[in-house]
Amino acid sequence: MSKLIKPQGYQPALDLQQTELAIKKIKDFFLSSLSSELRLRRVTAPLFVLKGLGLNDDLNGVERAVTFPIKDMNDAPAEIVHSLAKWKRNTLAEYHVQPGFGVITDMNAVRADEELDNIHSIYVDQWDWERTMTREDRTLKYLRRTVNRIYGCILRTEYYLSEMYPQLKPFLPEEVHFIHSEELRRQYPDLTPKEREDAICKAYGAVFIIGIGGKLADGKEHDTRAPDYDDWSTPNEDGFCGLNGDLLVWYPLLNRSIELSSMGIRVDKEALERQLALQGKEERKQLFFHQRLLSGELPLSIGGGLGQSRLCMILLHKAHIGETQSSIWPDAMRAECRAAGIPLI
Repeated sequence: MSKLIKPQGYQPALDLQQTELAIKKIKDFFLSSLSSELRLRRVTAPLFVLKGLGLNDDLNGVERAVTFPIKDMNDAPAEIVHSLAKWKRNTLAEYHVQPGFGVITDMNAVRADEELDNIHSIYVDQWDWERTMTREDRTLKYLRRTVNRIYGCILRTEYYLSEMYPQLKPFLPEEVHFIHSEELRRQYPDLTPKEREDAICKAYGAVFIIGIGGKLADGKEHDTRAPDYDDWSTPNEDGFCGLNGDLLVWYPLLNRSIELSSMGIRVDKEALERQLALQGKEERKQLFFHQRLLSGELPLSIGGGLGQSRLCMILLHKAHIGETQSSIWPDAMRAECRAAGIPLI
C-alpha cells in the first residue's frame, strides 16, 4: 500500500485498553471545553436524511452518498449524511437559537468514496457545531477569533491528556498562523496545494488557511467546496475573498500536515445565489434547504466540524486513524500495519 506511512520503529505510547480509556477522556473533556467556550447546546443528530431536500453536505460535489429505500415510506430514498453542515443551520432556526449561542452534536457518517490511508477512513466521526451570529459579525476578524477559541480548547485537551499520561508530551504550538490560500499560492507557486499545506504547517506548526473553494489567481481552487454552506466568495478585510477555511497542524510522527477542522461563516442569500451561479448549480434553489435560506427563514451562522478520531489520533501519538476508531480496511493494509507494529482496532 504505497499511500501508507509507516514510522520507523513505531511503538504505540498506550496499549489497546489504555487507548480506549484515553479516547473517552479526550472526547468528554474536549466536548465540555468547546461547548462552554462557544456556548453550544448538545442536540440529537440524524444518521441519515431524505434525499432531495438539500440537507446533506455535498462535500466536494463528487462523493456519492450511501442510499437506501425506506420500506414503510413507499421506498422513499434516504441517504447517510456526509456531514451536517446544512442540517445544523436548519436546526438553529427550529430551536430559535439566539446570536452568540449554538448547537453541537456527535456526527457519524459514511463516506464510501474516501481513499484510505493513515488519516482517511470510510467511517467519519466529528463534532459538528453551528452558532447563530449577527450580520455585523460576518467578518474575517470574527472568524479568526472563533478559530483561536477552538484551538485553545485543543491545547487545553492536549495538556489535560499529558497530565494523565506523562509519556504523551505536548507538541502543538501555542498559536495559530493565519494565511489566505492566495497568499499561500504566491509563497509556494511551484508546489501543489497539498505540498503548500505541508510546507506552511512544517514552518508554523498550526495553520488556518482562509478562502477554500473560490478560484485563485491561477484559475484553480486551493480545494473545492460545495456552493451552499461556507461563504468562499465574499470579499474580506484582507482584500481577498472568503470567510471560511481549514485548520491544519504539523504532525511530526507522520512528517505531514493533518487537517483537523473545516469551518467558516455560512452563506447569506447573496453569497448563495452567487456561488450557485459560479458552479452552475442554480437548480438547487428549488430544494427545501435553499428555499428556506433564500426566503430568510434561516439565521446567519458560523459553523464547522472537527474530526474526533483525528484529534484522538494526534493527541495519543498514533500512526493510523484505525488505532482510534473501528472501521473497515483492505486486508493488505491491515497486514502491512501489523508488520509495522501499528495495531488497528
